[in-house]
Amino acid sequence: MAASLVRLGLRSIALNLERTAALLSTTTVQNQIKLIHSKATCTGTVCYLPEREAELDRGIYRRYSKQHGRPDQHRRQDSDSASESDSDTECKGFDRSEFWRRKMRTVHNILDVDKDGLISFSDFQLFADRFKALGHLDEEQAKEFTAIIRMTWEEQWGAIDPYNFVTVEQYLEDMHHVLTDRSLKKRAHRWLPYLFKAVDKDKSGYISVAEFKLFFQCLGLDNEHAAVAFAVIDTNGDGKLSLKEFVKLGKDFFFTEDESKVSKMFWGPLIDV
Repeated sequence: MAASLVRLGLRSIALNLERTAALLSTTTVQNQIKLIHSKATCTGTVCYLPEREAELDRGIYRRYSKQHGRPDQHRRQDSDSASESDSDTECKGFDRSEFWRRKMRTVHNILDVDKDGLISFSDFQLFADRFKALGHLDEEQAKEFTAIIRMTWEEQWGAIDPYNFVTVEQYLEDMHHVLTDRSLKKRAHRWLPYLFKAVDKDKSGYISVAEFKLFFQCLGLDNEHAAVAFAVIDTNGDGKLSLKEFVKLGKDFFFTEDESKVSKMFWGPLIDV
């Protein structure tokens, strides 16, 4: 009799455990289905995915970087990310004027060579290859240019891998960060002299309007835009730009929010969106 009671007790416990496991399994599956069909909300450079309805009521979210999925050691390290405050998740580029943001979106569009809305290292390489293909850089200059392009990418955007890309929002934030970091600001556009040398066809040390058209062709822009831009940025009217003038105009485009500066014409017409 005692043995029968023990067996009945054990059977009852086993049945309860099975019911509990089934309930937990069903709940887990339902939660996973909810996550699969949940719509992520993106703010600045961070995307939020709701975990469960109870957490939604309390305003709790799981945060994903737009570079989520890449190995930790390959993710771009941001010196401003030490704090977990809300301000660290906002795109600081949006604190700047709409004029400046238009300029940055214009350059993002130029560097996005394959026009998929993202800048990858492949785009950055193709951009540089257009200038090297002109054939005006000697072998040593071409090697230096290639090395600087690679170094610039790694310093500003991190690892060279197919999963690392730069959205418009990320580009705005990164360029804002460049302007607020003295060392980055000094190094960020050191590839500009190589663009000048690549289009200085006659090696005169100056760029004529005809050579400036080569520059715009490499940017994917037409000759008409080049002629208009050159007429504006050639402020002394001598019909040529020196290396110093070219580099200063290129940097001023990124650094100033003053709409009266002629450097706004350097990278072609500003995009409207």
